[in-house]
Amino acid sequence: MKSVIVYYSLSGNVACAARELAARLGADLLPIQPQKAYPDKGVKKFFWGGKSAVMGEQPPLQPYVFSAERYDAVILAFPVWAGTVAPPVRTFAVREKEALRGKTLGFAACQSGAGAPKAFRVLEELVGEAPRATLTLIDPKDKPNPQNAAHMDDFCRLLSAE
Repeated sequence: MKSVIVYYSLSGNVACAARELAARLGADLLPIQPQKAYPDKGVKKFFWGGKSAVMGEQPPLQPYVFSAERYDAVILAFPVWAGTVAPPVRTFAVREKEALRGKTLGFAACQSGAGAPKAFRVLEELVGEAPRATLTLIDPKDKPNPQNAAHMDDFCRLLSAE
């Protein structure tokens, strides 16, 4: 099964998880970025990112190339902001909704606190398809945990199951 991991990472936790998943699945990586970067430090980081997430904003993205026909599976990986999907992934999901139809989907979330189950429900509504597998990690770059490997293995096994 040919897979791609589409991800947005502000602090590097999602990028760390995406690289690890790509190595396990033999998947391609497609990082996406908003045209205007979010602050990555201090109070501004939480204020602007949280406000954007809570308001359901869909920021314009820097140009990217996504050829859905090349892939059987698409994993959307994102940080959980204010209990929901980070806005750049929201933009991608809405923009590529038709291209994602019929694909095997996986959702991978990195969070510091809670909110991934709600974020998965929001993302499922945005793309109009249920994921075959979901993965929740707690800041895998900043707080390495030996259990992450087992969680990733389970996610990959579910995603690849026929």
